[in-house]
Amino acid sequence: MDLSYTPEEEEFRARLREWLGKVLPTLPPKPSPDDWPARRTYDLGWQRMLYDAGYADVHWDASPTVRLIFLEETEKAGAPYVGANFVGLLHAGPTIAAEGTPEQRERWLPPMLRGEEVWCQGFSEPDAGSDLAALRTRARRDGDDYVVSGSKIWTSHAEVADWCELLVRTGPAAPKHRGISWLAMPMSLPGITVRPLRTLAGSAEFAEVFLDEVRVPVANRVGDENDGWRVTMVTLSFERGTAFVGEVVACRRVLGELAAEARRRDCWDDPVLRRRLGRLNAEFRGLWRLIQWNVSEAEGGSGVPGVGGSVFKLRYSHARQELYDVAADVLGEDALDLDRPWVPDRLSSLAYTIAAGTSQIQQNIVAERILGLPKGR
Repeated sequence: MDLSYTPEEEEFRARLREWLGKVLPTLPPKPSPDDWPARRTYDLGWQRMLYDAGYADVHWDASPTVRLIFLEETEKAGAPYVGANFVGLLHAGPTIAAEGTPEQRERWLPPMLRGEEVWCQGFSEPDAGSDLAALRTRARRDGDDYVVSGSKIWTSHAEVADWCELLVRTGPAAPKHRGISWLAMPMSLPGITVRPLRTLAGSAEFAEVFLDEVRVPVANRVGDENDGWRVTMVTLSFERGTAFVGEVVACRRVLGELAAEARRRDCWDDPVLRRRLGRLNAEFRGLWRLIQWNVSEAEGGSGVPGVGGSVFKLRYSHARQELYDVAADVLGEDALDLDRPWVPDRLSSLAYTIAAGTSQIQQNIVAERILGLPKGR
């Protein structure tokens, strides 16, 4: 498999670098991490700048390789992260682009690209744990609407979202994987209650969402009724396949900063520390090559990342946790100070073996779909 870039792709990289170099110094200061309304405004403003410059469509209208270059270069340049646009641009948008009708793509994709609407993700439920298909939120068909009741948890950016990518059970008598549908739900509908959740790091980007007889138009269903599990696999393929690209670039940068900090703190002579940093360097270099392989595979097929995304997600989650464990060792007692660099990242890294599919789920996927091992009973 050829992992090199074409001249056209390198030209795109050079043009993007030049634009970032001109526009980033003109951006206003970033708002407080806890001020989500202000962060929504800031993130949507950045997305509008990308749209006006012709870079907004890379998440689904460009090739997977161009998307990879975009995510790599924006992270290296220190450009704003997608932030409140995370679910729309990296999850819901690519899913709608791949599975939606022409009318759905026309309705939902342009506002995402123009920085006009924010999406949240309504997948996880309090009683389902890591078994996403065990969800209980019910959607009863009533004419041209689904009447939805239930609750969701860990719903990203729900407090500032306009839309929710929502998984519901439309076929209660069907096997659990076959009775699910994927809906686009306006967050302004009557019957929706949002309660923010505060994380260990003190942030509140997640929420509980309670749904009481919420009427969602049938026209907002992406894919066929009861075929939502297949559509969800498309969403999760993007979530595990390309959504973490910028974070890998950031981790490689942090690794270099950690080595420099270790030298300043006179702990560089510790051979165990140097060995750990060296192994992490090899790990993240390998993860980057795996990303390139996954992207090349997607480009040669349907454009949707394959099960290699689960291999990446499994290894990246643990590598990220180890990276910030090393950071804590370098910082010493300063690792208890939340105002220090890397300390909030260490706390948030604890969630990576759970978010976007637990490590145990990823191990099962690798075992069954890649290695061909029998399913557990």
